[in-house]
Amino acid sequence: MSLPPVPAPVRVLVVDDSATARDLIRALIEDDPRLTVCGEAADGRAAVEQAQRLRPALITMDLSMPVLDGLGAIAEIMDQCATRILVVSDCADAAHAMAAVAGGALDATYKPGLTDGAAFTDRLYLLSGVPVIRHLRARGETGGPAARTLGAPTVPPARPPDPGRAPTPPDGAVIAIAASTGGPAALAALLPALPAGLAAPVLIAQHICDGFAAGMAAWLTTLCRLPVGLARDDEVLLPGRVYLADSATHLDLLPGRRLRLSPCAASDLYHPSCDRLLCSVAAVVGRRAIGVILTGMGRDGARGIAAIAAAGGTTIAQDEGSSVVFGMNREAIASGAVARVLPLHAIAAELVRLVAAGPGVAAGRDLGLEA
Repeated sequence: MSLPPVPAPVRVLVVDDSATARDLIRALIEDDPRLTVCGEAADGRAAVEQAQRLRPALITMDLSMPVLDGLGAIAEIMDQCATRILVVSDCADAAHAMAAVAGGALDATYKPGLTDGAAFTDRLYLLSGVPVIRHLRARGETGGPAARTLGAPTVPPARPPDPGRAPTPPDGAVIAIAASTGGPAALAALLPALPAGLAAPVLIAQHICDGFAAGMAAWLTTLCRLPVGLARDDEVLLPGRVYLADSATHLDLLPGRRLRLSPCAASDLYHPSCDRLLCSVAAVVGRRAIGVILTGMGRDGARGIAAIAAAGGTTIAQDEGSSVVFGMNREAIASGAVARVLPLHAIAAELVRLVAAGPGVAAGRDLGLEA
């Protein structure tokens, strides 16, 4: 009896203008039998040429490079020879990294160190399984102005108390959004479509690498009519604001509509936890909770969506066709707890309708896809 064939290692193109960084990334990859380095490039122009010639399964892409920067290289590669791309960047470049994700990259992470090998190569291997054609379908919706707008890579200032805005009323809606791989680009399409006067706060749990959440908030602020900032402990929710969970903390909603931040444990599978945010919103807000689960790997969020449905709230999932990875949202749909399955471009209008409709609307199931 013959043994099953051993799968060929995933071929990775390493792009970075630093020879030291390339050497380290190559060493980490070559230490994992599932992966192999098929080529290297020291600038964006060489990266485009190597991608066309070598046809790698995956590219690790730096952003700050001579001749052609990472953003330009990503745009050309996605137009000429669509390839899975992981942005590997300094945390100081986090806002630009998020713009790169909106421009076609699958995800972004910080530059690895010697002790980050297993986590880094696991991430590469998982991303190598994302179908490129699905990624391109999603890019058709999210690769527009958001991809071309570079938010300054600065930490957004702390939000001062707003004497002109009353806290969210006890019967007001609260929107909670869960996302993972493909989430930054999806949020860059969804959030700018929400009006400045939205009468509900928006809470977001997005799986993201440590150090990138502040840059993501700064970048989203440049795109949205609603102010976007990192959630702060004991903050009282205000309507018309977007609160983003940091990667180092879990975000919960407490009675009185205050936020609670709790440090993530090393053993926690997801940072931050989508289930935890959604379950807390279900417990506090009940039927005025609106839960949205977007693109992402794994099943985080499915339990939280079920909690919102059980509390009488409304649940929405992004459809397969507009998802970079149909994973978290697929699990939520399979649980039977999702009321509406919508393409990404239709979700914002549905949120506006639900918030305006008031209590008692809508948790009824409608699994037909909206145009």
